[in-house]
Amino acid sequence: MKIKFLVLAMIAIASFTQTNAQKTVVDVAVGSSAHTTLVAAVKAGGLVETLQSAGPFTVFAPTNDAFAKLPAGVVQSLLKPEAKATLVKVLTYHVIAGNFEAAAVVKAIEAGKGSAQLKTVSGGTITASIKDGKVILTDENGATATVVATDLKSGNGVVHVIDSVVLPK
Repeated sequence: MKIKFLVLAMIAIASFTQTNAQKTVVDVAVGSSAHTTLVAAVKAGGLVETLQSAGPFTVFAPTNDAFAKLPAGVVQSLLKPEAKATLVKVLTYHVIAGNFEAAAVVKAIEAGKGSAQLKTVSGGTITASIKDGKVILTDENGATATVVATDLKSGNGVVHVIDSVVLPK
């Protein structure tokens, strides 16, 4: 009986590990109650399929509270079908092609003598730096976001959680 239980437990663990390895950056966001606004925006922008592809992607994922910091009505406006192009530009500004775990971001900042220019999928640039031991992202408008959680890994990349929405010019 003990052997049968052990075998079933090993199968369950293997199944969980395999499922976890197949998760995408979208699945990471979907699995977080702090990212429901981001998930709604990704769906409205038609980016689910793209972000479920092979990648790899590095996503700087704003929380619901980050979206709430935007001026009243902005999120609702961006979710309208007529604003899809703008929404896609904003969302893809949060995505870097490649798999940049926290250590790689810090290494790039150090190599850049205090800052690193990160090219986004939208074609813009985010500047990463370190302040008080935390990675800070500065958008093209001079606004900043702090990375508050790192290295949420998926099968097609990594997600870093940020406390503000960064915006392209």
